Amino acid sequence: MPLSTAFDYESVLQQCAKGERRALMELYEQEATRLLTVVMRILKNRPLAEDVVHDAFIKIWKNAGTYNRELGSARGWVYTLTRNLALNALKYSQREVLAEPDFLLDLCNDRVLASACQPDDITDLADDPLHQASLQTCLEHLAPERKLCVLHAYVDGYTQQEIAKLLDKPLGTVKSWIKRSLSALKECLQ
Repeated sequence: MPLSTAFDYESVLQQCAKGERRALMELYEQEATRLLTVVMRILKNRPLAEDVVHDAFIKIWKNAGTYNRELGSARGWVYTLTRNLALNALKYSQREVLAEPDFLLDLCNDRVLASACQPDDITDLADDPLHQASLQTCLEHLAPERKLCVLHAYVDGYTQQEIAKLLDKPLGTVKSWIKRSLSALKECLQ
């Protein structure tokens, strides 16, 4: 009769807490596909689900030392952490205005945001400096890195991934900054 080769989640979390990267890799190999399936059921958006699973493994790595066996199984802790991240992403995506083409078209069609969408076409704005000034004022209210993300995305034409690399920030952070910044700009300009 073959020996049982059950995966020892608790041991892997203890090793992660000690900084042993191989343990995280083992956990990833063991659970990433199943975690992605769980997150996909919640979000129904593969790119976002992949980001959430990635973020979950980072959080597992950073917080493995907080796992307490008296509160539940190690595998349950991993799944609960991941599920909570997915639910937060779902709540956030429903609450925030998404930076999708329709939203950008609305913003670009608004004369106030024309300079951000067409930086070389200054002649249209020359007749209305008040609108140009209000956009500049609203942009100045953004944190410097968030303002830079918006400008790189909608003036320079960089992808979110290129911005993340340029600023040396996680992709999820850049996506969040852009979404929140566009929402803040829209609110400021109303």
